[in-house]
Amino acid sequence: MAQIPAGRVMTYGQLAALCGNARAARIVGGIAHFGDPALPWQRVVNKQGGLAAGYPGGRTAHGRHLEAEGVMVTDHKVNVQELLWWPDR
Repeated sequence: MAQIPAGRVMTYGQLAALCGNARAARIVGGIAHFGDPALPWQRVVNKQGGLAAGYPGGRTAHGRHLEAEGVMVTDHKVNVQELLWWPDR
């Protein structure tokens, strides 16, 4: 989570898969909602690139935080195919 570079994103499903259960994306979302605010949760989006309504301040704040890192946000979405990041395995 902390390794996601600024300007890139991962999906909840990717994080779940890295933790050993690709079907646990909703659990990752719950952790994101209540997790350590020092982590870059703004870099996590859904598999279509959609921003999180549960993000502190909603989708608008989520978008602003991504835009501050140089990510283009359109209609509360990012181009996940262009920005998707995987850690070195």
